Amino acid sequence: MLTAENLLGRKGGALYSIDPDEPVLEAIRLMAEHSIGAVLVMRGTELVGIVSERDYARKVVLLGRSSSDTPVWQIMSSPVVTVPPSESLDDCMRIMTGRRIRHLPVTAGGRVVGMLSIGDLVKAVIDQQRRTIEELELYIRS
Repeated sequence: MLTAENLLGRKGGALYSIDPDEPVLEAIRLMAEHSIGAVLVMRGTELVGIVSERDYARKVVLLGRSSSDTPVWQIMSSPVVTVPPSESLDDCMRIMTGRRIRHLPVTAGGRVVGMLSIGDLVKAVIDQQRRTIEELELYIRS
């Protein structure tokens, strides 16, 4: 059974974060620069929220707010749903689906060690199914 830690090991550990007092425009720039859909909101090493493209669309664009004048803390989602590295990918998928979230930080000892996206999980499930099919085909042929 694959875990959050296994998947993080495969995808690498790049984490992108922003201070809650920074303008939303900086969070959007960070997401665009790294082709990601969400940024961790950190005060030092403490995870205080997460801000996503969805938060931006719903809490800035639709409300006619200014991206350069609105601080991240005003639109971030908090508290953040997190999982430990030992969480199974099935449970991660269940959590994300049940909570209707697309990004899931992984924490250990009170520190963020990585972040999984729904895309990461879907890719892992597809890869796992492909391997299972190949093994079954090999078994049938022998």
